Amino acid sequence: MLDRIERTFEPHLRALRLRGQRSELLAANIANADTPHFKARDFNFNAAYRSAVASSDLRLARTDDRHLSDGAGPSTGAKVQFRHPVQPSIDGNTVELDAEVGRYSENALRYQAALTFTSNRIRGLQSAIAGQ
Repeated sequence: MLDRIERTFEPHLRALRLRGQRSELLAANIANADTPHFKARDFNFNAAYRSAVASSDLRLARTDDRHLSDGAGPSTGAKVQFRHPVQPSIDGNTVELDAEVGRYSENALRYQAALTFTSNRIRGLQSAIAGQ
């Protein structure tokens, strides 16, 4: 029973992990907008999500509560790449601040939407379990 519930939420959790990772990358780009020779990085969310959903996590089996966890979270499958700027700066920095802020805002909005969707799904299951 619990494995079916886990399988139901796994795609949503993967999406949230990827959105969180992308937020970190975009925030680092914004923070380094004035750093000479800094190269902006990002990844294709759709490709990373398809890759993450297609691959299965290889987790160690914990047959006893006293076993230690492997400590490794699931791989996100995101291939981080350097961004090619439309208009590179003279100092070699490839961060285009306006575009990065726009990407960050869009990613934050999509993260919040995924979180709301997951939360509503959990509430629906709770209602079904309670019999309401």
